[in-house]
Amino acid sequence: MAALAVVRDLREHWAPASAEELERFETDVLSGFVLARASAGLADGTIRGDVGHLEQIRTWFGRPLWGMEPADADAYFGKVLRNSPSGTRLARSQALTTYFMFLELRHKVELHRMTGRVVECPIDEMNRPRGAKDAQLRIPPSEPEVGVLFTGWGSELATCRKFAPTARNYTAAKLMSQVGLRVSEVCKLDLDDIKWDLGRFGKLHVRHGKGARGSGPRERMVPLINGADRTLRWFIEDVWGQFDDDHTRPGAPLFPSERKNADGSSRRVGDDALRGGLKGAAKMHLSGWGERLTPHVLRHFCASQLYENGLDLLAIQEVLGHSWIATTMRYVHVQQTRVEDAWAAGTERAAKRLEGLIR
Repeated sequence: MAALAVVRDLREHWAPASAEELERFETDVLSGFVLARASAGLADGTIRGDVGHLEQIRTWFGRPLWGMEPADADAYFGKVLRNSPSGTRLARSQALTTYFMFLELRHKVELHRMTGRVVECPIDEMNRPRGAKDAQLRIPPSEPEVGVLFTGWGSELATCRKFAPTARNYTAAKLMSQVGLRVSEVCKLDLDDIKWDLGRFGKLHVRHGKGARGSGPRERMVPLINGADRTLRWFIEDVWGQFDDDHTRPGAPLFPSERKNADGSSRRVGDDALRGGLKGAAKMHLSGWGERLTPHVLRHFCASQLYENGLDLLAIQEVLGHSWIATTMRYVHVQQTRVEDAWAAGTERAAKRLEGLIR
């Protein structure tokens, strides 16, 4: 006969800790939380974001977060963050939920021993912020509009005051529109990342791709389709040497900055320079898009054009480096009358079949 286990209520018998002990414990717990998330493979930026959210809630609450009750969460998300963007509310709620999961798994007994509290997340099904952190819909310009942009920008190269930086910004933007690179990926490319001997057109080794759900860098090989091979050959042969004279230097950036390192070699361009160059060109050559045309919109444009030109979603997913096909589907925007034409064609086929049956 099996012995009956004695179940004890955690809320019995506790020895209160001093304020100094609780302060040290709170610091240790947060450090452990950061280490655990890093062990799970999350990127540093994602961890910093979660800790930032926790610090914001902690500042409002005024005492350790393990003391929060559902009523406190009601007040915070229902009053303090009521008019905040839904993405902020969702991210802060998720950070708090994850933190309490960590407390329950790792420190439930210690917290009871020190405070007499049984850890329980203050976010429940009644007060959990609703909605989804879907990306903002970014409708890109049409193919003729992007053609106007790069035609005007290209003609500007013959008369601009600083040819090399302008040509660099032009090339980076064109590359983003052709193979959908993120601006952060473009900035981190090296000359050696171009693998001319791979595939029919050559490939780019993107070593610092964005990982899913905050995980670390996710590498991929991007084929130089859609004219990207010609774009890069022109830049390397006619422009790159105006920044640096050593193509063989290990770690030489594909897109250099005008600023130099201590040894005289060029630094890596920053995303601000590329964003600013695109914004200025859009204001000058594509009226109405100056404030709206960003590197990420060019990524949406690339996905849409690849789809229009016959690439299937799985191939586009591979080019863009998405972990989930559902993400890729949000990047494809059907231009002009594609839906109407498909509907009309289907209606015409149905009418012909009906006509055949009647005859």
